[in-house]
Amino acid sequence: MGIQKAIFPAVIAVLMTACAAAPEAVAQNSDAARTITVNGEGRASAVPDMAVISIGVKTDGDTAAGALRDNSAAMKATIDKLKELGVANKDIQTSGLSVNPRYDYEKNRANPRIIGYVASNTITVRLRNLDDAGAVIDQAVQSGANSLGGISFVFADPKPLYAAARIDAVKDAKAKAELLTDAAGVDLGRLMIIQDGYAQAPSPRPMLARMEMQADASVPLSAGESSVSASVTLVYEIE
Repeated sequence: MGIQKAIFPAVIAVLMTACAAAPEAVAQNSDAARTITVNGEGRASAVPDMAVISIGVKTDGDTAAGALRDNSAAMKATIDKLKELGVANKDIQTSGLSVNPRYDYEKNRANPRIIGYVASNTITVRLRNLDDAGAVIDQAVQSGANSLGGISFVFADPKPLYAAARIDAVKDAKAKAELLTDAAGVDLGRLMIIQDGYAQAPSPRPMLARMEMQADASVPLSAGESSVSASVTLVYEIE
């Protein structure tokens, strides 16, 4: 009992000291929470210097092997023509290959019979010379391709454009922070956190082309101007 009586006053003293210090700790945490978080959006534009297109070959046949054989011959002729026109091997990539049956639904929709096969082969091609891109597409179609998919105008080296978009995003976020703190009647403090957000590239555009182009025709293309966008998040201290 003597030991317990000696310990009890000491415990009470410790608890009273902790309680006395608690308001100061709360105040410090409150000061640390005085921040402002802002998001910034940035954009940069330039004329693209490369086109990415989808070129395909579709063939019909009585058998799957026959349809694929004819398809392979037409696609090989297309690829050979692209290489002849200066497109590098690294800029030609197979993106789709399939062989599917064709059905006759007129006589029996529930259980149609197979009347043939369709083979499809698609390649994605990067064209680095936009001045000749229209003529290249035209000659590729004449050599064996019979379908064109989407087209996108992109940048061979987009890093400088993305850097410009991010700089613009930081400026936008900083301007928002200055505006908000000024309106609130407080002072903007030091920058505490910088968080990089998304970086968005231009979206592909659909391209329609006639397959019966004349030998001296050239697909008209207009690259126009493309933009990339970026976002950042900044966290400032409020003084």
